Amino acid sequence: MFRSRALRGFLLFTAGLLTVTAAAPVPTLAAMPHETVPTVKAVVSGPVIDENFADPDVMKVGRTYYAYATNSDGRHIKWATSTDLVTWTVQAGDALPTLGAWADSDWTFPPGGTGDHGVWAPEVFATGPKSFVMWYTAHDRTSGKQCIGAATATSPGGPFVPRDAALVCTPEIGGAIDASSFSENGRRYILWKNDGNCCAQDTWLHLQQVSADGLRRTGTESQLIKQNKPFEGTLVEAPTLWKHGRTYVLFYSANFFGNGSYVSSYATSPSLRGPYTKSDVPLMTTDAFAGAVRGPGGQDVVTGPDGRDRIVFHGWDPTFTYRAVYSQRLDWQGSRPIVAGARIRYEAEDADFTRANARYAAGGASNGAVVGGIDFADSRVTFTVYVPRAGVYRLSTRFANGSDGGAAGHTLVVNGVAAGTVDYPVTGWDNWQTSERDVTLKAGTNTISYGKGANYAELDAIDVA
Repeated sequence: MFRSRALRGFLLFTAGLLTVTAAAPVPTLAAMPHETVPTVKAVVSGPVIDENFADPDVMKVGRTYYAYATNSDGRHIKWATSTDLVTWTVQAGDALPTLGAWADSDWTFPPGGTGDHGVWAPEVFATGPKSFVMWYTAHDRTSGKQCIGAATATSPGGPFVPRDAALVCTPEIGGAIDASSFSENGRRYILWKNDGNCCAQDTWLHLQQVSADGLRRTGTESQLIKQNKPFEGTLVEAPTLWKHGRTYVLFYSANFFGNGSYVSSYATSPSLRGPYTKSDVPLMTTDAFAGAVRGPGGQDVVTGPDGRDRIVFHGWDPTFTYRAVYSQRLDWQGSRPIVAGARIRYEAEDADFTRANARYAAGGASNGAVVGGIDFADSRVTFTVYVPRAGVYRLSTRFANGSDGGAAGHTLVVNGVAAGTVDYPVTGWDNWQTSERDVTLKAGTNTISYGKGANYAELDAIDVA
């Protein structure tokens, strides 16, 4: 069998047949009774705050969760409360009624408009029982760029009182936005983005230690990651650092915030200051949620009342008028995060296959390569997939069928047990469409194997939700 890393290298110099020995015979059908297996809710039921509440930051104090959001509805910082991360009450007041002396309170976004004042992406944390700090982004009156300021309060809802001077202001590299906090071993750190996309510069996510009160930067500044993946467009932003086991997981958002191309992804490192290794594919996209969430981003990670991790993020409403808040369970495969309801894509060219071939493909094929030639009784394409809980999952198969004989199909074997077929209408070659059906998977690692069925079809990728 050709493993994924070997295949990637092989595809660089040939698109010929990759043929190996025959696979074992397909076992007979002996599937677990469907009614004994729970159906995993692999969809997003809807937003938990269904109004404009972008870039949510979440903090827990006692048994109450506090969420803070980018300016809207005439308030610099909106805030809300919850006890379960699902049912929220949006409070009437402004958590940050006034801005620091460094900030231009008359500036509007978009410039010259009558909208909000460019007060973005708040971050709030406690430094004592009655001591809270807010970092926020606003427009610097001197440089004309966005910078990060600090404010303090004696209660989570404020009102927060701003400091006169900015905390991070770097106009020479586009400004500074999207502050977030990380603490470990009694030390607190600030993460932020230099807003280089404003001025045709790179966007880096930075990390630096701050004083115990969170009001002064100290020590060495480190650059963690910048934009360099196709799905990131011209920027990375909105850093959230979370430690899972011994691994530092840097969540971030990327691409243009104003439409469905906005995504969330992640990078990992065994060390706080890196180097960080990015995921090859984003964590959350519009397509991963099958359009149920549009432009997922501005994420934060928090432990829920049940002790399990949750990811809280925003997404556009169907008319792209406002960004609502979603809250999803966050599972893990080692150091790899898995968001409930988000499809995970597995490329066919990265699968194990026998008596089949990989080739570059046109027509918008995922990752630009597909597997075809699944034309023989012993042809197999086997995907190894991971799911956090046993149940019935939705399997979406990206295919193209140009058979002269009409409809085509592949036989399906799940964990060594025959599971029927996946059927494909005629699409024409290199016209990639999706066929969906349910499969029963066990918790942990599973194998999903495609074999020769009716007529002929090629595989592009599969999505498992």
